[in-house]
Amino acid sequence: MSFLSIVLIGFAMSTDAFAAAIGKGAAMQHPRFPEALRAGAIFGVIEGVTPLIGWALGLAAASYVTAWDHWIAFVLLGALGIRMVFAGLRKDAPDDAEGDARPHGFWNLAATGFATSIDAMAVGVGLAFLDVNILLVATVIGVCTLVMVTTGIMLGRALGAIVGKRAEIVGGLILIVIGSVILYEHLSGKAGGIGIG
Repeated sequence: MSFLSIVLIGFAMSTDAFAAAIGKGAAMQHPRFPEALRAGAIFGVIEGVTPLIGWALGLAAASYVTAWDHWIAFVLLGALGIRMVFAGLRKDAPDDAEGDARPHGFWNLAATGFATSIDAMAVGVGLAFLDVNILLVATVIGVCTLVMVTTGIMLGRALGAIVGKRAEIVGGLILIVIGSVILYEHLSGKAGGIGIG
């Protein structure tokens, strides 16, 4: 997997956190940079750890499913991407704004960060079947999330939830494309001996 693909996965994984950060930033009166950076760090650490957990779980089962590894990665990334696109297209419930008004303490941020990192854990499972540096992937995901959440909170007051939803759609499409590329590389490599990366 190329470094560009890893960076794209990092940004795709951080778009749901970015969407949540937009909402939190919109709910804050006047978010300051230190507050935004603190939230970004909390989200980034959680988002960076969860793919490692998923990777470890996937690695435990890797020896049993090596013949279908590329299909598993394709299905996981594709399914996550489709879910993110539909989540981005779905209209918020009327009480979503009230949920964003809750306190922005450590545990609230950590719970939100964990909720938005489940996808990263699933991606970690898929990556266990591929030849990737999982520490690099996890670090990139964590750094991308830190940047996106910090930016999202600072921009949230001005931009509102619409941008966050669009970012989630873009992130979902990126995951679908990466999953398709992984499948194509493996199938073309097996069929004709020529891979893309």
